[in-house]
Amino acid sequence: MQIVKNDSIRGFSMLGFLTRYMARLRIVVGLGVLLALSGQVFAHGERNQEPFLRMRTAHFYDMKWSTTAVAVNEDIVVTGKFRLFQDWPGNIPKPERVFLGNGTPGPVLARTESWINGVPAIQSGKLELDRDYEFKTVLKGRIPGRHHVHPMLNVEGAGPLLGPGNWLTVSGKWEDFKLPVTTVDGTKIDNLETYGVAQTIKVHAVWYVIALVYMLWWLRKPLLMTRFAAMEAGNEDLLVTRGDRLWGAAFLVGTLVVVVMWANWAEATYPRTVPLQGGEMLVDPLPLEKNPVKITVVRATYDVPGRSMKMNLSFTNNGDKPVQVGEFMTAGLRFVNHSVPAAMANVHPDFPKDLIPPSGLKVENNAPIAPGETRTMMVEATDAAWEVERLTSLLNDPDNRVGGLLFFFDSEGNRIIANVMGPIVPVFGKS
Repeated sequence: MQIVKNDSIRGFSMLGFLTRYMARLRIVVGLGVLLALSGQVFAHGERNQEPFLRMRTAHFYDMKWSTTAVAVNEDIVVTGKFRLFQDWPGNIPKPERVFLGNGTPGPVLARTESWINGVPAIQSGKLELDRDYEFKTVLKGRIPGRHHVHPMLNVEGAGPLLGPGNWLTVSGKWEDFKLPVTTVDGTKIDNLETYGVAQTIKVHAVWYVIALVYMLWWLRKPLLMTRFAAMEAGNEDLLVTRGDRLWGAAFLVGTLVVVVMWANWAEATYPRTVPLQGGEMLVDPLPLEKNPVKITVVRATYDVPGRSMKMNLSFTNNGDKPVQVGEFMTAGLRFVNHSVPAAMANVHPDFPKDLIPPSGLKVENNAPIAPGETRTMMVEATDAAWEVERLTSLLNDPDNRVGGLLFFFDSEGNRIIANVMGPIVPVFGKS
């Protein structure tokens, strides 16, 4: 009876476990279906980054994607500029070592070229704060699908910093992808993706066989409890026989012979090799542009229920031409002043519409700021994009600061870029 009772308990426990497991499985499958039905969820990984990373590190502007649809093996060219922000967060390392990459949902594209200010960016290098850089990446379609494509800076110690993303459709078949290259000695490789894979598989297979034979030699003997008993009885010398020692010596010699033979074969087959390069890229920033506008943040607030960022700013025009506030850009979002024609003309028609809030930028007393004039104005950026892009969590940061770029335009349509930064406080009503 006791046995039956225990078996019943075990059966009941197993049934409960299976019931809980199936319930959790249904939840996981349901979430998977929801994700599959919402393609938008698979993109916008930058929204998971903390706002201070997106608003106070790297600001990408003048972004252009050469196309939004390519076939497998066709190229898309991503160009633009970025400014490493002056108010760089103190809790992450400065850009002492930076690598230019691309942010995509996996290896859906192959990067064939990378440039920063005309210098090949195949290696990492040091970049300067409060300076601008121009970049270019050439990406080749690899895996069919609809993918979100970003420029990306990988900063040592800080991680990836993503720029604005655009949707790219890749058509064709993955099986048709090829990445041909020509080596320094003129050897033509049809597809770098599969080059040497067969030889690598053979080498690994040989080592797996050697390891398996060596392991089986020891597994043929009594294991665990028998060995433990021998150790407890003080008979550990009996566990390794003279034959075991000879077998181990033979494997040692054989392994060294195989390594030397393969090394000689590789040297003869590939006489010209280049080791992995450990140097750094040296690149100068773009020349400093004259910035006659001085900005001081008098007060900055974020209206939580109204989804509105308001900045009371003091402007001083030290130039010789009147200027107007045309755009505020932060974290890839572009709030454009619709009443400034030069600012509207600065928006490329193919720029992602979800990064240009339709409400635009509202500027109090929008008249041009005359040369030598100092004026305090309210600049307001109101849109649900603050919530959509998850930027409102900046209010939870221990260092509540806002950062971005203000674009001014003078009477001749020339653009001036200035940093805007300062503390920000949340409000729950009129500020």
